[in-house]
Amino acid sequence: MGLHDVQQDIDPAAFRRFTRQIIQDVRALEHMIQEGMFETGVRRIGAEQELFLIDERGQPAPVIEEMLKHNKDPRIVTELCRFNVEFNLEPYVYEGDCLSRLEGQINEVLAKVRALAKKVDSQVLMIGILPTIHLSDLRLENLAPIPRYFALNDAIVRLRGAMAQYQIRGIDELFFQHDNILVEGCNTSFQLHLQVEPHEFAHAYNVAQLVTAPVLAAATNSPTLFGKRLWKETRIALFQQAVDTRSSNLYLREMSPRVHFGTGWVNESVAEIYKEDIARFRVIMTTDFDDPFEELRAGRIPRLRALQLHNGTVYRWNRACYGITDGKPHLRIENRILPAGPSVVDEVANAAFWFGLQSGLTKRIADVRPLMDFDDAKANFVAAARLGLASQLQWIDGNRWPAPELILRELVPVAREGLKDAGIDGSDVDRYLGIIEERVGTRQTGSQWQLSSLAAMKRQPSTRAERLEALVAATVKRQEEGQPGHRWKPAELSEGPVTRHLPSSRVEHYMSTDLFTVHEDEAVEFVAVLMDWRRIRHVMVEDNRHQLVGLVPYRRLLRYLADKNTVHAGKDDVTVRDIMIADPVAVTPETSTVDAIALMRKHGIGALPVVRDRVLVGIITEADFARIAGKILDDSLKASG
Repeated sequence: MGLHDVQQDIDPAAFRRFTRQIIQDVRALEHMIQEGMFETGVRRIGAEQELFLIDERGQPAPVIEEMLKHNKDPRIVTELCRFNVEFNLEPYVYEGDCLSRLEGQINEVLAKVRALAKKVDSQVLMIGILPTIHLSDLRLENLAPIPRYFALNDAIVRLRGAMAQYQIRGIDELFFQHDNILVEGCNTSFQLHLQVEPHEFAHAYNVAQLVTAPVLAAATNSPTLFGKRLWKETRIALFQQAVDTRSSNLYLREMSPRVHFGTGWVNESVAEIYKEDIARFRVIMTTDFDDPFEELRAGRIPRLRALQLHNGTVYRWNRACYGITDGKPHLRIENRILPAGPSVVDEVANAAFWFGLQSGLTKRIADVRPLMDFDDAKANFVAAARLGLASQLQWIDGNRWPAPELILRELVPVAREGLKDAGIDGSDVDRYLGIIEERVGTRQTGSQWQLSSLAAMKRQPSTRAERLEALVAATVKRQEEGQPGHRWKPAELSEGPVTRHLPSSRVEHYMSTDLFTVHEDEAVEFVAVLMDWRRIRHVMVEDNRHQLVGLVPYRRLLRYLADKNTVHAGKDDVTVRDIMIADPVAVTPETSTVDAIALMRKHGIGALPVVRDRVLVGIITEADFARIAGKILDDSLKASG
């Protein structure tokens, strides 16, 4: 959790004072390390769980404030968006049954969150990216009412100076732009914390960087965004772009995004990470602070508030954290790479794999740096995020391994050894690492389950929205059953929500986005063959900027053919402009389905182009509504019979 009592002051003098304070905090940190003031002799683990709040149709439910009015558990808090919730788990000493206790605590708090969500007619979902989220859900009104989030949004938008551009390529391609940071709220994760001692921090952190790729490859659970099939762990690309403040004009400079993997191995101290991030990234927020050396002279441990706030605006995938427990300062490595889900036991299995590798490799390897170039570890991370278990990973033995083979042959045994050396109960070691072995052996990560389910449903008559809603409903059901994800049966269309709530639905839930369009200067004959070849009854006309300029319904084409020898007689080169409906009635994706139906009836038309900021993004037709009505009738009959 970050500091929430922040200031949006953009006075340059205030930023200078705060920068000086950050520098002072780093000096105090180095002083405390040198004086041996940090806690030693104990290792703790912890975790943070992020979740989505969804309604009965699997759509984002921005109800966090209403939900938290019923909450009495301080572990349950808000997150960036009003449809996100987070709970922070109590840490455990890294020994014995700590892993099964962690699983028990997650299930305990999750049950409370589910009960709270039910009070406000919503559900919770553990998944890396919510498949049913739409761009319209990412309005500033859905930003959680926390000053830090508004300050962060204002600062990022100010530094960016323009709309954020998003480009992600996978099986499909996604290109869009957005004007705030709520895109970050598309992501939810399961974050791990491992306490380490100052003298071992550099080595332990380098090991964390080394194992990031194989751990992520085995844990992917975010393959889609806005219905597009992208990376196996699309969170990685999306989060980096969501808070990126770099200009596209600076392509010759080596500049890091604020979300980054790092630029090199750590050599000696945690202070290197803080110093690099202070040097590379501008201060964007301030907060009240105390002089750390005055605190030390008074016999108190300083909170290092300035350093912690700045650290909270730089998002390393493995982040260094400073904290205080029972009056003693400590250091942690925070693992931010893992997605939420697919089930609680999957998350704890991922944690066991990471903790075990940290223990096993820090003991086996004296120094990572001479064994692998840092750029290879970084390339591994990107490959794992893109391809998951299909990635090829460079390893410290000089060989390039297929990810499943590296995990099963080399890394699971190391993790097993590391957990046992740490004194973790053998039954827990076998259970959680057994899940990793089965999942990797069957290649059935959460991402693969989602993609396979969508592919199977696509072979049946359905819209993309129906498939995504069924996927979400099936995920909720299987999560409540508690089985690990690699044992889940595929999602089925029949598991989708009952379609009886048109007033709450929007055009974007049903519109078609696979469009075939023409330019107004093209030949009418091209419209005719498009309708014939693609079996469509409406062809939209757009300009070179993809803005809607016209519509050609099939009736217009029939009228042209009927009048070809009279009205258009003697014209050998009739264009689309000559027959199209100019500036047709259109709607936005956010238009309610009921309002769209009313518009079509009012104007006596069979189709509505869908535009956002004048740009053509989809179409919804009378055929779509007829199919929706049929499904409503079927669902009503099922419910009554």
